[in-house]
This record gives sequence, C-alpha cells and structure tokens, in this order.
Amino acid sequence: MPLKVRIRRSRLLIAVATAVAAAVAVALIVALTVTTYDHTSPRAARDKASGSVAGNVDCRKAKCVALTFDGGPSPTTPKLLDILKQDDLHATFFVQGKGHIAKYPKILRRISDEGHEIGNHTWYHEVLTDIDVDDARQELTRTQDAIEKITGTRPILMRPPEGHTNRKVAKICQDLGLAQVLWSVTAKDYETTDSALITKRVLDQTHRDGIILLHDLHKGTVPAVPGIIKALKQRGYTIVTVSQLLAPAKPQPGMVYRP
Repeated sequence: MPLKVRIRRSRLLIAVATAVAAAVAVALIVALTVTTYDHTSPRAARDKASGSVAGNVDCRKAKCVALTFDGGPSPTTPKLLDILKQDDLHATFFVQGKGHIAKYPKILRRISDEGHEIGNHTWYHEVLTDIDVDDARQELTRTQDAIEKITGTRPILMRPPEGHTNRKVAKICQDLGLAQVLWSVTAKDYETTDSALITKRVLDQTHRDGIILLHDLHKGTVPAVPGIIKALKQRGYTIVTVSQLLAPAKPQPGMVYRP
C-alpha cells in the first residue's frame, strides 16, 4: 500500500476514534447529570394497591381532584379555613417554616385541628436541588420538627420548592419518611391578583385525578376559592386531600407523585 494512502487511512482512523471517544464522554456526562427519580401518578398508585379505603370517598370510583395550598400559614389562611369548613371540605397544606410556621403557630394548629392534611414545604423555601445534601436535609428536618411540636404529628408528604427534585432529594426524603407531591394544575396566583383569572386557570387545567396548586398567602387566591369549589362540584368533581387521592395506596417515602 502506498505510503500516502497509509497516512490518509491512519489519519481517518484517528479522527474516527477521537469522535467516538468524544461521543462516549458526552453520553457519560449526560448520564451522570440527568435528573432522574422514581415517580408515579395517583391513579397508577391506586391501581397497584389493594384493600379498602377509609372514609366515605373512594377515588377509584369517584371523579376526584386534590386541592393543595403552598406557602402558609399566613394571615389569609383563617378565611380560607372558614370557606373549606362551610363546604365541609379538607385540603392539603404544604406549610413553610420561616415567616409562616414560626410566625403563625396558632393558625397551623387550627389547620390540624380541623382535619386538614399538612405537608412539608421546607424552612426557607430553598430549591433543594441547588444546595448541598446537609442543607437540604436541614430544610426539611427543621420544618418536620416545628410541625410536630405544634400539631403532635410529623408529615409524610412534602412539596419541593418550585417542583425541583432529583435523586439526591429523593434519597433525603426517603430517609425522612416523606413522599414528594407535585401538581398538574397551577393558577400562577403569585403573578396576579385577579381572582377571576385564577379561577379560569384552575378550571381550564383540571382533570380527574389532578392535583391543584394554589398559594393561600397571595391576595387574589382565597377570594377565588369559593368559585373554584362551586364550579368543580358542578362538573362532578369530589375535592379531596392528596392522601385520599392516593388511597388505598399509601404514600411511599422518596417517591414522586405527579398526575
């Protein structure tokens, strides 16, 4: 084989090998950085479970939707509790530590006393995927301790701030006995005070087995709740807590539940 041909072939082989090595390196980096975690939907969790459901709502038969509130307790929460009590409904409250649990312990106690479900929404509302393991664990542990001190019960549910989670967060939650709860409906009530718009956004997105995310601390949200409840009932929905939506399945620590 002529020398020039051998040189060209060698260069081609070197180029191919370099390209393959680069592709392998990129694939490895992607594999190490992709956000993966165990997740399931409320319906899938129910379908895999057996047994009876406590209470008078069975979401295997009823057209259910879970109503959840983040970021409280706040001065607006008592009015919300009055509305829910009037309609004989229970919701899930993912409460926050700094400026909320620490500032309004009596409101948190009322949430518990009136039979609502309480979940953990961290202490400082730090995005858990952006901080180290010890700090993330402290965000949740400190909130768990504060809730238990006030209500006598440690939550089994948490909602990661901004919905960001990964394997690191899942492992911490597994250690702490916390299932992760995301959502399928968001009114983005943090960007508007228009109660009619909040109501429309909720109703436009709601489907069976959905999880509605609202924030009881924002000005337009609580005034929107009566209309949301009325419209959902008219559409045949049964409003439940997250745990009722999953039943007879039990929330599994570390697992992400998202409709």
